[in-house]
Amino acid sequence: MRGDLHMHTTASDGKASLEEMVRAAKRRGYRYIAITDHSKRLAMANGLDARRLREQMAEIDALNERLKNFTVLKGNEVDILEDGTLDLPDDVLAELDVCVFSVHSKFNLSREKQTRRILRAMDNPHVNILAHPTGRIINGREGYDVDIEAVLHGARERGVFLEINAQPARLDLAAHWVRMAREIGVALAINTDAHAPDQLGHMALGVAQARRGWLEKKDVLNTRTVTQLRKLMTR
Repeated sequence: MRGDLHMHTTASDGKASLEEMVRAAKRRGYRYIAITDHSKRLAMANGLDARRLREQMAEIDALNERLKNFTVLKGNEVDILEDGTLDLPDDVLAELDVCVFSVHSKFNLSREKQTRRILRAMDNPHVNILAHPTGRIINGREGYDVDIEAVLHGARERGVFLEINAQPARLDLAAHWVRMAREIGVALAINTDAHAPDQLGHMALGVAQARRGWLEKKDVLNTRTVTQLRKLMTR
């Protein structure tokens, strides 16, 4: 694994600063990370509006000028609204290196509506990686009702990717969906969704989940170099 593409800082609901997360990632031997704090709709998580996100992007640009052999990618975990639109305007999403997008509300929609909601979000040309795709919390809640096979086919058609979320309470995607992604030809990112430096260590759990779904190195986004990854993030 060359990097981690989903993590949070004190700018939203994380427990460590941008620079602290960078230092932790460098200690793990990574060559890049994406900072993906929440968008504004998640007020309980102090989500970022367009102004605060642009301020963070400027901070990342300044940090990258000082770093050697390491890249911080500008990202955001943008909320998918009920109608499938996104929580931040296109002009700011277009400035990101990586756009993670996810469902944090309206879990009780019908299967048809939830699937349509996610597919409509995928139509936005600025999104890249669907995070924790079923929303499950192990021993906490069932995932929302969604047609993952349709989502995977939609992702392949649109050049979008899905995530294996390595948080031990999530491990989302489940192994049988991971295997289906491989069969359909959708590469997956293995991400920790870390909210503190020590949670970067959950990557091992995500890799184990990928193995349960028979993934190989070529099937995983963040085995690529940062140059290769940037090309894949351009739709």
